[in-house]
Amino acid sequence: MKKEWVLTQGAFDTLLEWLDPDREQAGRKYETIRTRLIKIFICRGCLEAELLADETINRVTSKAEEISKSYVGDPALYFYAVAQKVHLEHLRKPHTQQSAISVETADNLLSTAPVGLVEDFEPEYRCLERCLELLPKENRYLLERYYQLEKQAKVNHRKLLATEMGIAVNALRIRAHRIRLAMRQCVRTCLEQEPAH
Repeated sequence: MKKEWVLTQGAFDTLLEWLDPDREQAGRKYETIRTRLIKIFICRGCLEAELLADETINRVTSKAEEISKSYVGDPALYFYAVAQKVHLEHLRKPHTQQSAISVETADNLLSTAPVGLVEDFEPEYRCLERCLELLPKENRYLLERYYQLEKQAKVNHRKLLATEMGIAVNALRIRAHRIRLAMRQCVRTCLEQEPAH
């Protein structure tokens, strides 16, 4: 993404309008997409899942006016295609360690072209959803709550969550990390068991 592009209210409004003409529905769809993007990046072992999700959203937002005129289909799928590119760029950075799947596997799982995106993305997403369902309710609740909000609001939210659970923030961090590791292993195992097409 070009560094000089800055998120504006107008660009964000265009994005929401593309997601749904009804502002409230658009807001819900936006939140659902953002949550799924975070889950996808967590599943891939990215420690900066929220930042990568936001980068994905910013890239789509910067092109929303252009995309909305010609794109046909579920807008969420476009976000997932962009997320794949963001993830691959992240893996190429020297400081990044691969911990979930290799670049080659990511290339095989997700197509960069919109054509066939649903089919290419389905195994990974299906495994992620299946593994989330297998989590004990309290772990799923913790994971979903832990990865909400941004910046200072996120910090305050995590303190509140730790207080709710009666544990220290560091203990909460460790618990979330362990759940994420278990999720990563579950998704990896699930993908290995997926039938080849």
